[in-house]
Amino acid sequence: MKTLDWNTLFGERARRIQASTIRELLKLTQRPGVISFAGGLPAPELFPKGLAAEKAAAILRDKGEVALQYGPTEGYFPLRAWVAEWLGLSPEEVLITTGSQQALDLLGKVFLDEGSPLLLEAPSYMGAIQAFRPYGPRFLTVPAGEEGPDLEALEEALKGERPRFLYLIPSFQNPSGGLMPLPARKRLLEMAMARGLVVVEDDAYRELYFGESRLPSLFELAREAGYPGVIYLSSFSKILAPGLRVAFVAAHPEAILKLTQAKQGADLHSPVLNQMLVHALVQEGFPERLALIRQTYREKAEAMLSALDREMPAGVRYTRPKGGMFVWMTLPEGLSAERLFQRAIEENVAFVPGSPFFAEGGGENTLRLSYATMDRARIEEGVRRLGRALKGLLALV
Repeated sequence: MKTLDWNTLFGERARRIQASTIRELLKLTQRPGVISFAGGLPAPELFPKGLAAEKAAAILRDKGEVALQYGPTEGYFPLRAWVAEWLGLSPEEVLITTGSQQALDLLGKVFLDEGSPLLLEAPSYMGAIQAFRPYGPRFLTVPAGEEGPDLEALEEALKGERPRFLYLIPSFQNPSGGLMPLPARKRLLEMAMARGLVVVEDDAYRELYFGESRLPSLFELAREAGYPGVIYLSSFSKILAPGLRVAFVAAHPEAILKLTQAKQGADLHSPVLNQMLVHALVQEGFPERLALIRQTYREKAEAMLSALDREMPAGVRYTRPKGGMFVWMTLPEGLSAERLFQRAIEENVAFVPGSPFFAEGGGENTLRLSYATMDRARIEEGVRRLGRALKGLLALV
């Protein structure tokens, strides 16, 4: 049989496509006995399995001819209208996407050319880096921490550059768990307005706050100020179920139109049945569901932080999230998270090393822990194992 050297046949864009570090690590964590803090997976006990089964059966019985047919690229209109009402918009400002990951890819397709400057936080969501990289941008980064991006560094980065857009996660950032305070949000928006900078706000964790209320999004603040340059992404993955792959973009109608045209060439439309199911699920007990999700993740976060306080040796720093699903850890300088990962796997505990979250490299002594899928007992045992692995590594230094 004749063979082909496929690597010589792929286009330049394909050569830039890289495997997801998390997806590769998850293969290692599937073996029995491993406690995994690696995947950013929602808690499965929160999935509305019974209600979803009931609603899906009713949709297929009563509206099967719509649910199983092709649909409009913009999305199932009743769901678009619900999202629009939730956000205080018109349906023409909403596009339903097949997960937020598709939205990121569409943004890359629409905004980025070879060599286009693109501004990100460091660290930033590795799925966004993975989505943007094939389009050949020139990554610019600014440091980010528990209170969001360093605005002084951001202002400096913008002096000699005009990025196609700034991508950031102001609320419970993935991976750092950081929450950008309201004054910082307002200042960042002023900077964007002064320069006509497009801001892409990824707000996947918007409802996972642990306090009494949610901070206004950059998108909401921009609308109050009359600025159309914020593109807003969010998802039903964290508040219903990720397997449904239903998310949305909210933006100025001209941006929505171009993203819709790009989506037509990608998948024509997101699955209509899934969109109809999401619409049905948010009609029944949705506020109570969100309250339960917030309480569940708050308790899991408290369990992890208490365990880290007990088990981590001196010199290790970690964030104390006010929402979301992640704790970000920084090891003492010179200590490698990759080396720690190898020792941790021997202890049957896993996490994500931090370096893939840095578009321009760095972060070798950082790592991300997710508490979302574990109960308190497994969180405590996993942190004990991680502490043993870390102490063993420190003994070799």
